[in-house]
Amino acid sequence: MINIDELKKKIIYRSNYRGTKEMDKLLGAFTKTYINMLNEDDLIKLEKLLDIDDSNLYNFLNGLETEVVIEENYVTNLFKNFEYVDK
Repeated sequence: MINIDELKKKIIYRSNYRGTKEMDKLLGAFTKTYINMLNEDDLIKLEKLLDIDDSNLYNFLNGLETEVVIEENYVTNLFKNFEYVDK
């Protein structure tokens, strides 16, 4: 059985420490906005999304071609439609 709180902590950490400052901010803000609205299945999909490298995630977000196949689902659609505002 999955410990939801541990999974959320792992996701929050991974979304904020990606490697590029821009993706740290973008994915950190995205995760902060949606993490408490997602069910267990969606959290697992978010964790899988975070396994994708920054370049492919950036391309996916901007409608560009990616080198990997990114599954279309609720979480990836949320991400694709997320509007990041730098505060």
